[in-house]
Amino acid sequence: MPHIDGNFSEWDRVPDTYAIGLNQMKESMNGIGFDLDPTDLDVTVKVGWVKDLNRLYFYVEVFDDFWEFERLDIKQDIFELVVDADMSGGNFIKKWNANTSRIPMEELHFRGHGSHAQNYHVFMPSINKDWAMVWGNTPWIKDFPHANAAYEHNLEQGKSGLLKMEFWITPFDHAAIEGIDRSAVSQLKENELIALSWCVLDYDDDDKVRKDFINLAHDLNMIHDGDYMNAFRLMPLSEELNAGLQANWSFVEVDRDRRVFAFKDESLGSVEKWTWDFGDGTTSQEQNPVHQYTTSGHWTVVLTVENKDSKSIRSKVWDVVTK
Repeated sequence: MPHIDGNFSEWDRVPDTYAIGLNQMKESMNGIGFDLDPTDLDVTVKVGWVKDLNRLYFYVEVFDDFWEFERLDIKQDIFELVVDADMSGGNFIKKWNANTSRIPMEELHFRGHGSHAQNYHVFMPSINKDWAMVWGNTPWIKDFPHANAAYEHNLEQGKSGLLKMEFWITPFDHAAIEGIDRSAVSQLKENELIALSWCVLDYDDDDKVRKDFINLAHDLNMIHDGDYMNAFRLMPLSEELNAGLQANWSFVEVDRDRRVFAFKDESLGSVEKWTWDFGDGTTSQEQNPVHQYTTSGHWTVVLTVENKDSKSIRSKVWDVVTK
């Protein structure tokens, strides 16, 4: 898991073959197409995720021959990121909402602008402002503990230079204006597809007119419509980084009055044998057993997993309680 601290050495573990560069992007506004000049603007992005945290991590390097970041408004160099983690698709920005003919745009802002997919304008770099602008009615999603960012640079306004930044975001199936308690965090799972894309907005002159809009999806509609984003697969951990056999498990209380619990194996690695000790003198060899206790108590439950090379144990003390 990357630490968002401006020390980017952890990203060296991600091979360059996983990096997405300028050669996969397109200039979508000025008719340049794919003939992009890396001496003018160059972009490299690495994307990662951490199982069970429901976060997307990004490492971004950008070289620009003219950095624009002094202004306090939106007219500066920006890395624009869009994500639709459950691939629900469709427009999610109010000005393109089909209901503008029925409902005033001001009201649509509060009814779900940016709710089922999210658009982040990440400032490169952020000077005297928040690290990002969320194009939606949920600015709270860019704040910790839902997101975090760090930069490394020695840039000067109007000069060339290299910016490095890392950040993570929490994708939402539904982000509510009322806050996290009314929202649904996207559940990220191995081998599933998510919709994701990004672009770079490049300002290069004193008139603050945007010079370039280069994007990964090759279509301007990516900024507001999930149908136009790229498909990314949430890959499992590479085998060489796997820590080996590690026991782990969870449980749910099925019936409190009858003292029935369902246990779920969440071990990592190749498991050939499971042994559950429920703490009441009974055991099971099933991978995901259901167990009924006969008395009240605070139980220490232990799962032992084994294969031909190793064994791992995970105990949870008094998590399981019966009345």
